[in-house]
Amino acid sequence: MLLSIRHRFLFVHIAKTGGTSVRAALKPQLWKDPWHWSRFLCSRFSHWSHHRTATKLPRHAKIIAAKELLPQEFFSSLFKFAFVRNPWDLQVSSFHHIRRERPQYLGGHTQFSDFLRWKLSPDRPYQYHLDTSIELQTDYLIDLRGQILVDFIGRYERLSEDFQQICQRIGLPPLPLPHKRRATDRAQDYRSYYSDETAELVARHFQRDISLLGYRFDPES
Repeated sequence: MLLSIRHRFLFVHIAKTGGTSVRAALKPQLWKDPWHWSRFLCSRFSHWSHHRTATKLPRHAKIIAAKELLPQEFFSSLFKFAFVRNPWDLQVSSFHHIRRERPQYLGGHTQFSDFLRWKLSPDRPYQYHLDTSIELQTDYLIDLRGQILVDFIGRYERLSEDFQQICQRIGLPPLPLPHKRRATDRAQDYRSYYSDETAELVARHFQRDISLLGYRFDPES
C-alpha cells in the first residue's frame, strides 16, 4: 500500500497489475508528507500520529487492513484506488516472473500449462510467491461484508490513461509513468498460452473477479 497524508490518497497495490510503476511515479510525492521521515526512520513510533502513518501496512496489504488500522474518519477521507488485470493475462505474467526471478518455485513445471495446473491444485503445499498470485483481486478491494471500499478501480489494460485520471483526482499534475518490470520474454497475446481446458481452470478459480470486474477471455474490441 501507499499512503499520502498530504494528498489524501491510499493506493492498494495488487501484485502483477502495474502497481510497481504506479508506486514509482507517486512515491516521490510522499517526500513532503508531514509524517514521511518519521515512518521511514522508525515504524514503531507510528502511534505518535495515532497510526495515521500506516507503517504497519505491507506492500500488498488488502484494503480491509487499512480500514481496521486507520481511524475511521481519516480512512473515509482518503481517495482509495487500485489497479486490476485480466486474470488470464495475470497468470501468464506471474508465470514468466517466477520463471525469471524465482525458478526454484516452479516445482519442476517449466511449461505454462503444467505449471498452471499444479499451481491451482488444492493439494499443492502453500508457497507465498505462488499463492499471492492466485488470490482473488477483489479480495483486496472489499470489506468483510463484500462491499467494495475503493473509490476508483483502474485497469492494467489502460494503465496510463487511468493513472492520469487518478493524478487529476488527487490534485497532482500529470506524472510520467515509468515502465517497471516490463517482461520481454513472453508473447504479447496471453490467449496463445491457453488451451480450452486451462482457460476454463482460470475461469473457475477467478469466477468472482471475472464477474465483478467485467473481464473475459477474449477482450472486447
